[in-house]
Amino acid sequence: MTALRDAAKAKLNLTLEVLGRRDGYHEVRSLVAFAALGDGLELEPGQDLALAIDGPFAGALSGGNLVTAAAKAAKSREPAIELGHFRLTKILPVAAGLGGGSADGAASLRLLARANPGALADSALGEIAAGLGSDVTACLQSRPALMTGRGEKVTPIRGMPACGVVLVNPGLPLTAASVYGALRAAPLSGGETDAAVPDFAGSFERLIDYAAPRGNHLEAAALHLAPVIGEVLTALRRVPGASLVQLAGSGPTCFALLATEDEAKRGVASLEAAHPSWWAAATRLEASAD
Repeated sequence: MTALRDAAKAKLNLTLEVLGRRDGYHEVRSLVAFAALGDGLELEPGQDLALAIDGPFAGALSGGNLVTAAAKAAKSREPAIELGHFRLTKILPVAAGLGGGSADGAASLRLLARANPGALADSALGEIAAGLGSDVTACLQSRPALMTGRGEKVTPIRGMPACGVVLVNPGLPLTAASVYGALRAAPLSGGETDAAVPDFAGSFERLIDYAAPRGNHLEAAALHLAPVIGEVLTALRRVPGASLVQLAGSGPTCFALLATEDEAKRGVASLEAAHPSWWAAATRLEASAD
């Protein structure tokens, strides 16, 4: 069979409100969207499971990988399915706050479903994804959504506009566990908080008006652990047309939203000239499918 291919798109938390700790997890409310940029994953179906990794950030990966973890979880649930040889092209920085590992695991599940038609129902994929990590559920769908609970509750949103985005990583890893630990969120009691699901009606201005006041509650904790993030945010605020600038997820990657991808490309050119040691990329956030 010809190799199957999928894109593990970068996930951006356009808002990230940490409501508190409950039962050992942090309860969040987060608007997420997905970039056109991401890792690439291929699968040559077969009986054995193998993974090869290349790309600019291949050397930064060590230990377990969600591509193979997802495959093993799928095989455990449906023993008759074929697995095969995966090839991951690692384009996104590692431990960067872009959901790259979760996106890789989600892409693995989508490829296995295509390689085994009818064997892995959507409900089964969702349950496997939830067991792999809080972000994998959203990455499995890879569409704009509101994440609640610990991230496993994903509600699609309507009217997300396509727009430009600049991504900048200063070149150091920052684990989500360390940032959440530094946050020292208070315990929660009572029921889970309801969240109104926005509809932006395709308006970039409505998106900014919604996201800007909510911000990213992890930003101060991440700045404490990695002060260079402050330099990145300052540089992004100077990009012409930058309408929303903040930390991506738990960082250290930061982003700026712009109305168009062309504006983002012009912004990256100036950033690369001023900060050649930083990783910078221009791409677009993808619109809702409605």
